[in-house]
Amino acid sequence: MGFLARTAITAFAFWCAAMLVGGVSFSGPFTLVVAAIVFGVVNALIRPVLILLSLPLNIITLGLFTLVVNAAVFGLTALLMPGMRVASFGAALLGALVVALVSWIASRAIGGQEAPAR
Repeated sequence: MGFLARTAITAFAFWCAAMLVGGVSFSGPFTLVVAAIVFGVVNALIRPVLILLSLPLNIITLGLFTLVVNAAVFGLTALLMPGMRVASFGAALLGALVVALVSWIASRAIGGQEAPAR
């Protein structure tokens, strides 16, 4: 799946999070698209470092600490984006859950079938 499709899916997921979670808001549609790009960059560069640093906690909590890392990445995106507002850690946690679920469902629905293994 291409960059534009992933950005559109993430922007749609952000819109869903803004509609479903009370503490998440965006100033406009352009902010949604730019936030989706920033979220992709933060996910690609900073999230792997956070996952590695929190590995002992992830092992102890059987992976549940990953939800906290995802909320931190969501909150960091809000800090970097002037038009995106996240009211609390709880809103960031729920927003990250909504974005993950909607992105996964939309990617499965839109994405093509993978080539069968030979």
